[in-house]
Amino acid sequence: MALRSYILKRILTTLLTIFIIITLNFIIFDVMPGSPINTFLQPGKIKDPDQLEAIKKAFGLDQPPHIRYLIYVKNMLTFNLGISYRNQKPVAVEMSERLLNTFLLVGVSTILSMVVGIIVGVYTAYKRGSTFDSGAVLFSLTFYSLPSFWIGMVLLMIFSVYLGWFPIAGATPREWGQPEIWPTPPQWPQDWLEILRGRLYHMALPVLALFLFQVGGYILLTRAVMIETLTDDYILTARAKGLSERVVLFRHALKNGSLPLITNIALSFAFMFSGAIITEQVFTYQGMGWWIWNSISSRDYPVLQGVFYVLALCVVAANFLADLVYGFIDPRIKYG
Repeated sequence: MALRSYILKRILTTLLTIFIIITLNFIIFDVMPGSPINTFLQPGKIKDPDQLEAIKKAFGLDQPPHIRYLIYVKNMLTFNLGISYRNQKPVAVEMSERLLNTFLLVGVSTILSMVVGIIVGVYTAYKRGSTFDSGAVLFSLTFYSLPSFWIGMVLLMIFSVYLGWFPIAGATPREWGQPEIWPTPPQWPQDWLEILRGRLYHMALPVLALFLFQVGGYILLTRAVMIETLTDDYILTARAKGLSERVVLFRHALKNGSLPLITNIALSFAFMFSGAIITEQVFTYQGMGWWIWNSISSRDYPVLQGVFYVLALCVVAANFLADLVYGFIDPRIKYG
């Protein structure tokens, strides 16, 4: 009964949070300086009043703020994210065209960083004070402190420019067609192995850049929670029972100290939707981050509103799921 009551309270809180997000998202872009109408006007041309009125009416800018707010709330709740100012295409359609690239890039790098970082972090805590511990901490602090764009440019310079092993730009091979970079007619291959090779070939450097940037955080966080957990009495009891160190470390210490890791992992997957803005820009990788950057440059407000709204929903959902997982991981947590 306590769990059911807790879930109901969290659902009500989540709905209120979503309403606040929608309101703030509308206000922020409504008071933002500059007019998005200038996007449609050619520089140096006389601003025709009829043309301005037609543009305002097409995008609902001729309505008073409270009417536009009510329309915006309705559209967001029905996931009608509007029309892009830049190319007059539905935002939801453009978003779906880039989601696969982003999920492949950020998803693979996040999962690799998480798995490697947690495993290495557990053993650095177990080997605290050793050469392995010092080396892992030095590696983590170094790459966690370096700017992600610098890591990406170094990888491009070494593996693309000097060695020529990997492509400089694009999310797929040039011959497949990428109108946003190369005006080539789309010619997608039929063989799934060729598609896989092409994807991996273009993902390798961006994934490596994000992996190097992210893995240090997981190593340091896991090491911190493990050092604190390994001094507890139940760890001594588990070792006194004759359990192997692997079981003690992963089934007892890591499980009981994993609450901060769960929160970090949940938020990492939530923010995966936004893509890696800087890394995608460095590698000209056509994902969500690259799209957000271009939308900021062109003041494409509907795109930014839609992306920020969906990203906020992902963060709210991730926190909701993390709260539920806490109770299954740690039985000491009681819902009430």
